[in-house]
Amino acid sequence: MNRLYSSLMRVALVAAVAAGSVSAQAQVEIQWWHSMGGALGEKLNSLATQFNESQKEYKIVPTYKGQYPESLTAAIAAFRAGNAPHLLQVFEVGTATMMAAKGAVVPVATVMKNAKEPFDPKAYLPAVSGYYTDMQGNMLSFPFNSSTVMFYINKDAFKKAGLDPNKAPRTWKELLAAAEKLKASGQECVYTTSWPSWMHIENFSAWHNVPIGTKQNGMGGLDTVFTINSPLHVRHITMLADMSKKGLFTYAGRTNQGDAKFSSGECAMFSGSAGAQAGIKKAAKFDWSINFIPYHDDVPGAPQNSIIGGASLWVMGGKGAAEYKGVAKFLAFLSQPEVQMDWHTSTGYVPITQAAYDLTRKSGFYDKNPGADMPVKQLTNKPPTANSKGLRFGNFVQGRTVIEEELENAFSGKKEPKAALDDAVRRGNEILRQFEAANK
Repeated sequence: MNRLYSSLMRVALVAAVAAGSVSAQAQVEIQWWHSMGGALGEKLNSLATQFNESQKEYKIVPTYKGQYPESLTAAIAAFRAGNAPHLLQVFEVGTATMMAAKGAVVPVATVMKNAKEPFDPKAYLPAVSGYYTDMQGNMLSFPFNSSTVMFYINKDAFKKAGLDPNKAPRTWKELLAAAEKLKASGQECVYTTSWPSWMHIENFSAWHNVPIGTKQNGMGGLDTVFTINSPLHVRHITMLADMSKKGLFTYAGRTNQGDAKFSSGECAMFSGSAGAQAGIKKAAKFDWSINFIPYHDDVPGAPQNSIIGGASLWVMGGKGAAEYKGVAKFLAFLSQPEVQMDWHTSTGYVPITQAAYDLTRKSGFYDKNPGADMPVKQLTNKPPTANSKGLRFGNFVQGRTVIEEELENAFSGKKEPKAALDDAVRRGNEILRQFEAANK
């Protein structure tokens, strides 16, 4: 009897283990490669956990793969090797490159339709969705962390310098005047920036309603050329180079290195992503404010509207139907107003849907956090023009690197600003012609 009981128990145990294995195997894993570290990475991981705990069929596995250029390069190599992730976070300037990667990606609109998941492109903010939509209105990638560049000030540093902490500089003239007073008060780092090309070339152009390139900033065709050596661009970069010589502008690096310089209190004024707010809230030991980026007030029509930055999620090709269904369910989860509101209020990135924006406003968050809605207001400051609706240049990851190199030459005094921008246009156009030839 005991022997029979033991045998039955062994059979039951084996069956239970087998059932557990089958159950574990049934859960489909969705690999998500991203480029978010620090506070943003923690929030991204919590989104994945929240989705994973909301159902049992799918498991999102987020993996940090370095900064945006690094993760894009890694994913391309992985696709060629046959082991690409299901989802890849790509910064906005990689859009044209991803669009041209035939077979490597599956349009989000297609993924959602095939999975029969609710999906209405009109539910997303036009300033956000338009960047990632083709000429036929099909959404190619999913807008995830959409931001724009903003201007931040350390209000405590302003008080110390005898400046009104509640009046951030609105124009570059006002910024220069404030910079002189901050310097005189003993502030060593007066102004810095993250993402110099994004701020001082791309958004600068949109904000002043001047083109970055021909053909509607590349959206109208591959045969575009850069126009970032215009008199206004030269004037602006010359101003920054002069500020650098006088110790009023501190160059921090090509990506988001300026964030830490501001949040630590090292620099008193800073331009960087709306998404920088998460890190600033966590690290800053001082009072600060978020504001519209400065403009040159003698430029007709300025300020216009800023353009988005951040990144979108691209669905990689070569996966199975069950995996794509899981991807679709996750994207539907990310679109939920409550999820979007939480992401927006925690990180500073703009809500991607009108419903999420409305829900946030009704919650009273903007009343309790003055300035939190500034990024959306800046993006929608005026109806977009051909110069301010975005950009779509082929291989702009490399193109932006060229611009950054030449800006460094100007800021360090190695080249005159006009020569640096002329070289940026020449070198950038060579990259555009290579992309055009490869994708005809």
